[in-house]
Amino acid sequence: MKFNQRHSWDLTTEEAVIIQQQLRNEVITEDKLPEIVRYVAGVDMGFEADGTISRAAVAVLSFPDLQLVETALAYRPTTFPYIPGFLSFREIPAVLDALEKIGTTPDIILCDGQGIAHPRRLGIACHLGVIIDMPTIGVAKSLLIGKHELLAETRGSFQPLTDKGETIGAVLRTRDNVRPLYVSSGHRISLATAIDYVMKCTPKYRLPETTRIADKLASDR
Repeated sequence: MKFNQRHSWDLTTEEAVIIQQQLRNEVITEDKLPEIVRYVAGVDMGFEADGTISRAAVAVLSFPDLQLVETALAYRPTTFPYIPGFLSFREIPAVLDALEKIGTTPDIILCDGQGIAHPRRLGIACHLGVIIDMPTIGVAKSLLIGKHELLAETRGSFQPLTDKGETIGAVLRTRDNVRPLYVSSGHRISLATAIDYVMKCTPKYRLPETTRIADKLASDR
């Protein structure tokens, strides 16, 4: 996979905010998917050497049977500090390196992080999706922003996640009686479709198979 360079990654937080405000206008939260989805991928990050080296992992699975097709790892120096709300600037450079190594182009990428459920509506799934112009979904393990009603304990239950009167995602239970995930549109996908694909990619565990495998690769577990 090859991508165009949209902006520099050597930025101040003030410059990063400007880029977020610009790119958020390019985010599409409607379904612009291939007619047939054959491959789904997960991307995740780990860090080595006290955070100075970024380790990005991508796992490509066939869909709907979720068989592992291909994986890739990429390493590069970490150049952006850990600041909530700006994690895409810290993580995407290495993710792009990993994506460039795979030969199977996924139809949807599930990101370990937020989509539009972000203070400036540009979490890592949105940022990545706009850069590579592919459908992406934010699948976060923790809440960054927003409020929701009480969620039932049964698999498949979800509640809208809202912020300032806007629905920005959903809190989704992927297994009975386990902690939920926070799903939001990244790019070229609606929230309802994002929830549907997250559930289809999560047959047994709390995390989708895509990001579960990528997480193991990124953290070397």
